[in-house]
Amino acid sequence: MKEWTPNSSYGGHAFGKENFDQFLAERESILPWITEYSPYALASSDDPPVYLWYSTPPALGQNQKDPTHTANFGLKLQERCKQVGISCELKFPDAPNVKHENPTDYLITSLKGAARSSLTKDSQKNPNVLFIAIDDLRPELGCYGKQYIKSPNIDKLAESSALFTNHFVQVPTCGASRFSMLTGMLPKVKGHLRNNAIEKYVTQQAGPETFIHHLKNQGYYTVGIGKISHSADGLVYGYTDEASEKKELPSSWNELVFNAGKWQTGWNAFFGYANGENRQSMDRQVKPYEMGDVDDGGYPDGLTSALALQKLNELARKDEPFFLGVGFFKPHLPFNAPKKYWDMYDEDNLPIAPFAGIPRNSSTASLQGSGEFNGYQLGEEKGSLDGPVSDAYARKIRHAYFASISYIDAQVGKLTNELEKLGLAENTIIVIWGDHGWHLGDHLVWGKHTIFERSLNSTFLIKAPGKTKGSSVNKVVSSIDIYPTLMELCEVKMPHQTSGKSLVPLLSNPLQSWEDISFGYFKDGISLRTERYRLTKYFRDQEPAIELYDHQTDPNETKNIAVENQGIVDQLLQIWKKGNTGLYD
Repeated sequence: MKEWTPNSSYGGHAFGKENFDQFLAERESILPWITEYSPYALASSDDPPVYLWYSTPPALGQNQKDPTHTANFGLKLQERCKQVGISCELKFPDAPNVKHENPTDYLITSLKGAARSSLTKDSQKNPNVLFIAIDDLRPELGCYGKQYIKSPNIDKLAESSALFTNHFVQVPTCGASRFSMLTGMLPKVKGHLRNNAIEKYVTQQAGPETFIHHLKNQGYYTVGIGKISHSADGLVYGYTDEASEKKELPSSWNELVFNAGKWQTGWNAFFGYANGENRQSMDRQVKPYEMGDVDDGGYPDGLTSALALQKLNELARKDEPFFLGVGFFKPHLPFNAPKKYWDMYDEDNLPIAPFAGIPRNSSTASLQGSGEFNGYQLGEEKGSLDGPVSDAYARKIRHAYFASISYIDAQVGKLTNELEKLGLAENTIIVIWGDHGWHLGDHLVWGKHTIFERSLNSTFLIKAPGKTKGSSVNKVVSSIDIYPTLMELCEVKMPHQTSGKSLVPLLSNPLQSWEDISFGYFKDGISLRTERYRLTKYFRDQEPAIELYDHQTDPNETKNIAVENQGIVDQLLQIWKKGNTGLYD
C-alpha cells in the first residue's frame, strides 16, 4: 500500500503546495496522484477495512523527510475511518489497542465478520426495536398540525410512520402510566394508580414482568437508558437519596445504563439545572424553566442521546435482535433547554390555552390545583383554579415547554440518523410514546393528573418497515395496545392475555373497522373515550358524579352536557362498564 500525506507544518512540497489545506482544496486537479497515494480525506463508507503498520511511532511536527511522517498520516486516516464507519486498525511500536499482529490476521477476522454480518442480515427475521419514551409529551408537534412547534426530526419520522391522533394513556401520572403500558394491563387496584406501581406490583405479574422481559426471554438483547419505567435511571431510591443498585424492572434488561453527568444521580439529573444543581438541592427555590447557555450535553437528555448512540453502535455488531429503550426527561418540569432551542420561537406570537376556565356544569373536584408546577417556588406566577395566570406568563411557560420539545426532537433526530448510518433502519421498528399529556393552562391547570383530554391524550407513533407509509390514524387507541402490537410486529407469541389489542391492522389500513374506546383512571374516576364522546364517572361525594363532553362540537371540553343527554349517557355507561375493573369498589 502506497501512502503519503504532506505534513501540515512543513507543507505539501511533493505537489508544489504550501500546506495541507491548499492540497485538499485543489485535490480535484491532482486526482491521478490522489488515487496513487490515497490521502485520508478521500476515505468513505464504501471502502474496505484498513490495516496500517508502521515501524516507527508518530512524531508530530517532524520534517517530511523523517520516515515517521507516515505514522502521522496513519493517525489521521484512522480518525477519518472512524468518522465514516470504516474499520481501521493502526499498529506501530507501543501502539494502544492493537488486536492483530499482522495484516493477514486482520484480513481473516474482517472476512469472518463480514460473512457473519451478511448471514445475519439475510437470515434475521425478528426486527429490532427502538422504543423512545418522552415524558409529558402532549400531541403538540408539527406532524400533528401544530406548525408553530419546531419538531423537524419527529415530523420527518412521521412521514414513514403511523401517527396516532387519538392515543390515550390509562393513567395520567408517570409511574402508573408506564406500569400499565409495560404490562399491557388496565389498573385493577388503587395502587396501580401511583408512581410506585412498578416497584410494588411488577414482579406480581403472571408470566414476564413486562413486554421487554418477554422479548428478552425470546432471544432479544435488551438495553435500557433513562426513564423507561418510573425511576429516572431505572433504579429504586428516593429523590434525595444516593442511587441504589435495586432495579425497578429486575428481569427486563440485559443492560441498564445511564450517565448522570455532573448531577451524579438519576433523580438529581431529572430535576437538573445547567449549573449542576437540581430542584432538591435548591430546596425548591428555583423557577419552573431555564434557558441555559449550554450545548445539548449541558442538560441530561443530551448525555442520554450520546449514550444511546454508543449503544446503537455496539448493538449493530450483535447477531441477535435488540430492544433499545431510551427515556428522555423533557418536556417534564422544569422546562429547561439550551438557549438555541428557545431562540427558535417568538414568544409574543405563541398561542395560549383555547379554554382557561372550569367547564360549565362541572366541579373543581374534577381538576387539580397545579401543585407540582407551583412547587417551583421562584416562578413569577402560580397556577390556580381561582383564575388564569397572565397571558404574558402563559406564553413564557409555553415557550419553555415548546423549547424543551425542540431540544428532545433534536435528540430523536440523532438516534434516527444513526440507525440510517448503521444500516439498521430497514429492520428496526421505532416507537415514540408520550407517557401522558399536560395541561398548559387548559382548564386553569398547569400539569397532568386529571382525566380530561389534555391529560390523557399523548404523542404516539410507530414506524414499522414495510408496514407503515406515513398515515394518520384517527381511531381511538390506548397505551395498553403497545404490548400486543410489538409482539406481533416482532413475530413473538403473546405470553398471556393482556387488556389491549394489536394495532397492526391499523398500520397498513387506518380505516380498518375498529372499536373506538379507551379508558382512563384517576381522581376517583373512570373515563371512557369513544370516537365522539368522553364520559367520566366519579366515585366521590361532590356533584356531578357524571360528566359528558361532545368532542364533535366541544373539543376543548368546556361544557358538561350529561344532564340534558341522559339517553346518550345510558348508552355509554354500558360501554363504560367494560373498563370498570373494580378498583374503586
